[in-house]
Amino acid sequence: MREAALRSHRQAGLARLYSASALACLLACGVLTGPALAQDVTDVATKVPSGSQMLLAADTLVYNNDNQTVTAIGGVQIDYGGNKLVAQRVVYDRNTKRLVASGNVEIVNSDGTKINSQHIDITDDFADGFVNALRVETPEKAYFAAESAERMGGVLTTFHNGVYTACEPCEDKPDKAPTWRIKARKIIWNGEKKTVRFENANFEFFGFPLAYLPAFEIADPTVKRKSGFLIPSIGYNNRLGVGVKVPYYFALSPTYDLTVTGSGYTKQGFLGEAEWRQRFNNGQYTLKLAGINQQDPGAFRDFAAFPGGYNVNSGPAGDPNKFRGMMGTKGQFAINPRWDFGWDILLQTDKNFSRTYTIEGYNDAVHQSSVYLTGLNDRNYFDVRAMRFQVQENTPDRNVASRSDKQPWVLPSLDYAYIPDMSVAGGQLSFNVNARIIRRDDLDQAYFTPYVPGSGVQRVRGIEGESGRLTAEAEWKRTFTTDGGLQLTPLLALQGDVDYLNASSASLTAVNQMATNVGAADDMRSSFARYMATAGLEMRWPVLFSMTGSSHIVEPMAQVFMRPNEQYVGGLAVPNEDAQSFVFDATTLFERDKFSGYDRVEGGSRANVGFRYSGAYDSGWGTNAIFGQSYQLGGRNSFDSPDLVNAGADSGLETSTSDYVGLVGFSSPSGFSGSLSGRFDEQTFEVRRAEVKAAYSGLPVSLSAKYAFIQAQPLYGFTTDRHEVTLGASTHLAENWRVFGTGTYDLQQSVLVKDGVGFAYNDSCFTYLMTYSESRDINTKEVSQNVGFNLSFRTLGDFGSSQSSIDSIQ
Repeated sequence: MREAALRSHRQAGLARLYSASALACLLACGVLTGPALAQDVTDVATKVPSGSQMLLAADTLVYNNDNQTVTAIGGVQIDYGGNKLVAQRVVYDRNTKRLVASGNVEIVNSDGTKINSQHIDITDDFADGFVNALRVETPEKAYFAAESAERMGGVLTTFHNGVYTACEPCEDKPDKAPTWRIKARKIIWNGEKKTVRFENANFEFFGFPLAYLPAFEIADPTVKRKSGFLIPSIGYNNRLGVGVKVPYYFALSPTYDLTVTGSGYTKQGFLGEAEWRQRFNNGQYTLKLAGINQQDPGAFRDFAAFPGGYNVNSGPAGDPNKFRGMMGTKGQFAINPRWDFGWDILLQTDKNFSRTYTIEGYNDAVHQSSVYLTGLNDRNYFDVRAMRFQVQENTPDRNVASRSDKQPWVLPSLDYAYIPDMSVAGGQLSFNVNARIIRRDDLDQAYFTPYVPGSGVQRVRGIEGESGRLTAEAEWKRTFTTDGGLQLTPLLALQGDVDYLNASSASLTAVNQMATNVGAADDMRSSFARYMATAGLEMRWPVLFSMTGSSHIVEPMAQVFMRPNEQYVGGLAVPNEDAQSFVFDATTLFERDKFSGYDRVEGGSRANVGFRYSGAYDSGWGTNAIFGQSYQLGGRNSFDSPDLVNAGADSGLETSTSDYVGLVGFSSPSGFSGSLSGRFDEQTFEVRRAEVKAAYSGLPVSLSAKYAFIQAQPLYGFTTDRHEVTLGASTHLAENWRVFGTGTYDLQQSVLVKDGVGFAYNDSCFTYLMTYSESRDINTKEVSQNVGFNLSFRTLGDFGSSQSSIDSIQ
């Protein structure tokens, strides 16, 4: 009896020992045959937390001491350190040191990798193994399948008659062919080099063989960075011809890399690019270089715009090859959780190189180069930056129509906002500081059809020379609510400015001429100081109307601001650099100061009167509206006082009683939405400015339409009315297929400014886009054409045009 007990005890100990050994082998097999887990044994060990306990469950455990085997039969489940194995039968042979699992074997590794097979046979030193009917699903949703697989030397895993895809299986039709897959005689997974090599492969698309590939290699799906060629791209431009880009990626370190790209254009030759990227614990930066020696500069010549001359792309006469290039760098670093430092700088041989050759990250129409320091803490904000605006256009240098040379250097601009946490006299106190120093090398003056016979320069948009301004503003306001729901908000504000100006003689001459034309006093000063004090009261009375199935809020609103006249107006004493883009509409009706910047300050006493409305319906519909008018109560009207750019001219505020402004809009649960906004003459109700928007977003069609109208503003530089219509549409032909297009038409000039069409397919593992777009110069009617396409295979890469050319028509 005692011997039987001891023998049973020893057998139980052996069972635990054999089970632990079997488990270790099973886990190693699962780890090492799966593509997401091709790694050394030491790597596997580190994934199992120390002190982990093994849990083994099976219907039957059989110990055969004669054959030195341990067999688990029926519903075998093993859990160890987050790794799980399920099989119908597991056998460990101590003589051959091999472990065999069979019958619906599934291994789920702790990182999410799933391995399915009917049979796994592997040595217990993890170096060699053999698997039948293998299926692998990685955490990245990449899928492998093979008739058989073997592992050699603990490094190479070879799939025989294997299949690879990144498309998820169809739940409704699991036997349906994926969008794309690669079938290969051999798929060799190198766990040390982190590569997957395909030999004698066929690329199938929607189940049809598309291409035979004798041999090719890609990075391990678990590898995010690996040196090698990236997918090429191709595109077309009527000035450049057909272009092919071939990038090569150097994974030099986990923290920095280099991408070198060669592009060949049929009309302009070879373009070289290089981009260096480096990441640190607190930020990152990039450096990009690009250059080309143009083969055919004459392809850029625009005889309609520049008869007998050359634009910036084509170079001087007699120059058969023009070298053009750029250097750009961007960076951002967190000094601490509150402060960021960064830069975005573009240097190029001419003002249009990066846009002409679509240099990614630097091809916008106006590029802002800047160096900045920003701080943010609760409600307090600080930002200081130096800026240079670069207009990428193809006009010649020093041409009247050129805008690039007339852009200023901003050295620097500073914004600071501070709101104390504690209330002051029961209200909120806020401080704002703005400062800027601007230097411009060329006078920015605008010529257009004169509105006074014999006049010449009508606006001076920018002074040649240097100017600076420091502005400080404090505002206090507090809201009181009466028993009847009326909300009263008194307001006090004080703003002060210190300015200086060093203008060139050419600027003084232009200002003199403009003063004569508009009948204003020429009072340009080298330095001055000004202030503006405001006492205001805002009254709002929101009233809620509840009805069956809907609720509505109507909010009558009135504001009164008492303040002195704006100083140094009526003459041309103050340069206006940052308050030129002034628009009076429903969104600015209730602004205390309606100018868009600090160089102009609204003065005189004014009242703003109107109402706001919003409605919500149980059916899901929503409505909103704003309507009102503004009144000059006393003092000088700032919007009727000329400055160097005529900012208030034809704005609707230049009279004591302003134009009416309004906006109405709606949205629906079915996807319909729309809005109508406008400005209307205060006497005749004639439309001065209007914008109509309508959109529908749903299946299978999405539509959008926009119409904009702006009445002529001769004092502001626009001598004719402006009408423009933009239409866009997208329709789904099937679940993953769609066609889309857009167009913008200038009704006044009778020019289709921009149009484009596209065709697209998209699913979880594949994207296809084909586009054609045109753009036209409003003045010369010259057409620029672009054809683009993009094929994107998940985990394999992209092929086609750059994304920017595709996005341009969407």
